Amino acid sequence: MSTYNQTLFRRSLSPVARVDGTANGVAVDRAVNGGMQDAVVLVSTGTITDGSHAIAVQDSDDGTTGWQAVPADQLQGAVPTVVAINDDTVFETGVLASRRYLRVVAVTTGSTTGGVFGAGILLGSPRTAPTH
Repeated sequence: MSTYNQTLFRRSLSPVARVDGTANGVAVDRAVNGGMQDAVVLVSTGTITDGSHAIAVQDSDDGTTGWQAVPADQLQGAVPTVVAINDDTVFETGVLASRRYLRVVAVTTGSTTGGVFGAGILLGSPRTAPTH
């Protein structure tokens, strides 16, 4: 079976220019297709002019409340902090979280014009395939 039939991509943070503040991404439900066992967070940048854009991955049981940072021992690779040298870059972080919902959070500080980036979650290893 092809990768297309075993994965789904879901947007969490829409690609926009971000300045100082916190942006909470849209909840992504891992229960589709009987449950997606694997997840990879993808952060894609455009032009980053200034500031520090710290990315975090959070999980929740219900997708509305109880959001918590995914523990470091459940992450594969580092969650990035995006800065001006990261124009046109894609970052990937594997997630082994056991809770049903995931989202990406960006905390931007020290920016005047900020930077353009978005994030999504690639879900894989479905219990029921194909996904499409």
